[in-house]
Amino acid sequence: MPALTALDGTTLAYHESGSGRPLICLPGGPMQDSAYLADLGGLDAHRRLIKLDPRGTGGSATPADPETYRCDRQVDDVEALRAHLGLDRMTLLGHSAGTNLALQYAISHPGRVAALVLVTPSPMGAGVEVTGQDRLDVARLRAAEPWYPRAYAALEAVVAGAGADWDALDPFFYGRWDDETRRYHAAQAPARNTDAAAVFGSAFDPGATRKALATLDVPALVLAGEVDLNTPPSAAEKLAALLPSAETVVQPSAAHFPWRDDPPRFVRTIETFLSVQP
Repeated sequence: MPALTALDGTTLAYHESGSGRPLICLPGGPMQDSAYLADLGGLDAHRRLIKLDPRGTGGSATPADPETYRCDRQVDDVEALRAHLGLDRMTLLGHSAGTNLALQYAISHPGRVAALVLVTPSPMGAGVEVTGQDRLDVARLRAAEPWYPRAYAALEAVVAGAGADWDALDPFFYGRWDDETRRYHAAQAPARNTDAAAVFGSAFDPGATRKALATLDVPALVLAGEVDLNTPPSAAEKLAALLPSAETVVQPSAAHFPWRDDPPRFVRTIETFLSVQP
């Protein structure tokens, strides 16, 4: 797999597929390797996907300094990738926690970002709160599912602060919960660096981030899933409202991984947005 050397000497791996204009993809987790993004529902038929394995995950090396797992410190890794690829400006796609890194990079290097695609974004870095009631409201949309009674009871326990049957919540993160999805879900845990994840958000400064986003005049698409328990559409819309040039699209019946729930609609939404960007 191709690789580059970060500013601190850490080797970073990335993966390419498809052809066309490049789209730099930053995975979530936080701190999960990029394999779970796969071809993003067939988006690589239209774009050259360049998927970065964050330091300490996948094919990327473990850094000497664990503090470099911080989201703000990884901005340098994205900039090193840009320079390595010889791109003057980049379009960035971030998923979930990876959207925090995409936004921090855009704040630090606004002239290097052509557009942002924020897929079921984590709003934590910007201080957008997702309440327990927000999650319960979204969860009730799944009431017809066979797994719902156990899952909803577990969610109520979490909201009440009473602990939870955490495994019971898993179906809420997918638009369908079948055997193939169970296998996909099971493959994700080993791909996540939990020690790094604990450091990732340790230096978030929501006030400063919100102030910086207010002046970030970069076209942005915020793509939410209608039934996403992690980032309900209301939270995605609040995040989009912090950006001067953002639009929100809610994908029907989609959860936290919308490219799996309706691949053609997902690809069409992103291509419609990107096709009008310079």
